[in-house]
Formats: sequence, structure tokens, C-alpha cells
Amino acid sequence: MVYSRISHVAHYAPKQVVSNDDLATIMDTSDDWIASRTGIKNRHISENETTSDLASHVAAQLLFKSSVQASEIDFIIVATITPDSMMPSTATRVQAQIGAANAFAFDLTAACSGFIFALATADKLIQSGLYRKGLVIGAETFSKAVDWSDRSTAVLFGDGAGGVLIEASDKRHFLAESLHSDGSRGESLTSGKIGLSSPFSQKSENDPYVKMDGRAIFDFAVREVSANIKQLITDINFSSDDLDYLLLHQANNRILDKMAKKIGISREKFPANMMEYGNTSAASIPILLSECVDKGMLKMDGSQTILLSGFGGGLTWGSLIVKI
Repeated sequence: MVYSRISHVAHYAPKQVVSNDDLATIMDTSDDWIASRTGIKNRHISENETTSDLASHVAAQLLFKSSVQASEIDFIIVATITPDSMMPSTATRVQAQIGAANAFAFDLTAACSGFIFALATADKLIQSGLYRKGLVIGAETFSKAVDWSDRSTAVLFGDGAGGVLIEASDKRHFLAESLHSDGSRGESLTSGKIGLSSPFSQKSENDPYVKMDGRAIFDFAVREVSANIKQLITDINFSSDDLDYLLLHQANNRILDKMAKKIGISREKFPANMMEYGNTSAASIPILLSECVDKGMLKMDGSQTILLSGFGGGLTWGSLIVKI
């Protein structure tokens, strides 16, 4: 039986850092207002780098760290809702930039759950026995998707990318998964609406900017996602002691506080970095994963077990329990 494992991690963010105080110069807000409600203090905002540029930086790091040649990569999956274009895909742009001529590449759209869905997909590709190595990257330039005059959304998001090299293994590392969607509640969080505009249609309006029912998303995460995580842990007969860390989507520090209580696991096991990055959607979990490795919290020697969980637009939510 062929299994898969995460062998290397990497992340990248634009150099420009925009603080809450910087935002206060262009809108009616303050550091205290933003930080007290979200935990966010700073975010990285791209000046001229595209989503594929950010993702390509991560891909190049993964190749360098692993000493894997670009020609050895079998597939590239980029999770994003802020692509450079609908076609070519961001993933194929990354393929071209790193010279991975033998890889097939595609984007996956599942908003803030995107990296989890992409990683679960990559696991199955490796398990098929047809592929040995793949890159899974979450990348966003969310700064182009927000209305910068709307303080209820503009203060929340940032740009960045993170990813992993996933490889074939003779040992099982992906221990459990639970993926879900509920399109009936999709209007709670929307972005990038493209209206009809043909000569044969009644024209409808474009709505490019993110719109969010903050209370609905907060309640959804705290109630349903927490219950889903708790059930997944129970389903494989795990206890809180069996998990070293829970790496959740970085949307709001208060969400993490409440989810930790709902799940019944110490808040100390929920690392956070939204303070410095804001909500980077599909990039938030892999950025956090990479930073945890850089800090020595995760050893990458197969001795630790972590839970990864994303939730957001769609509505989508999903969790993976992984040996790392």
C-alpha cells in the first residue's frame, strides 16, 4: 500500500507590512478597534507581486529545501480564490515559473478551506500509486478582493502563500479526514461575482468585492466546525493528549478562543499568527504550519500528530489529522 507524507514546508509573504495604525489613516478605524475584535495587528500587502508570484516563491523554496528537481514533480495544486486569471490557472503559471515540465497543474477553489481540500486531494493522488511527488500551495492576494472603504472587511485580510511538498511513503501519515460543504448558506460570505454580459442575455452586475455576514460566519465556526473537529477526534479514538497541536484557519483570535473551549482542548495547543498576517484565506494554514516548523514547535520527523482545519466561504469546512 502506498501512503503519502508531508516532507517539507515553506511560506512567503510580501515585504510591505500594513499596520492597524496605517489603516487608520485611510478609514475610520483604530488599532484598538481592530485588535480587540480580531487579534489582528498587521497584514502583508503586495505592491506588485501576483498570486502566482507568491506561490512560485513557495514552490522554489520547497524544491531548494528538499533538493528535489522541478522535473521530478508530478503535480501542482494551488488553492486560491484570488487567481491572477481564470485561465491560465495560477498552478500552471507556477509550473512554468519553476520549470516543472512533467507536472500537471490545476487550481482548487474552496476559499479558506482550500488548502485542506487540496491536501486531501493530493493524498489520494499519491495513494493511487500513479504519482510520487506533488506541491500543494495555498496562495492569495486578497488585497485586490476587498473594498478598502469598507472597514468591516478591509481590516481583516492580507496577502501571502504557504505550501508543502507531499511525497509517497510506506507509512501512513494521513490518519483521518472530514470534508464538508453547505451551498445553501453560501451567501454568508461571497466574493468575485461575475455578471452576465453577452448580447443574448439580460445583463447583471459584477460584484468583485468580498461581502460577509460576520456574525453568521463566527457562529458557524464556533458551533459547527468545533463540533466537526470534536467528532473527528472521537471517531479515531483519540483524546486531547494524542494531538500535539491544532492548526486552524487564522480568521479571528476570538474564534480560536471559543473553539478551543468548545472542543475541550487547551488553548495553548492552538498556535496563532493572524496578529501579523491577518486572514490570508487558503494561505493561512500552510503559513502557520511553516512558521511552526521554523520555530521548532514541529520537528517534521514523524513523531508528532497535528490537526489541520479550515472553514469559510462556500460554506466549506474540513479537517485532517496528520502525522508530521
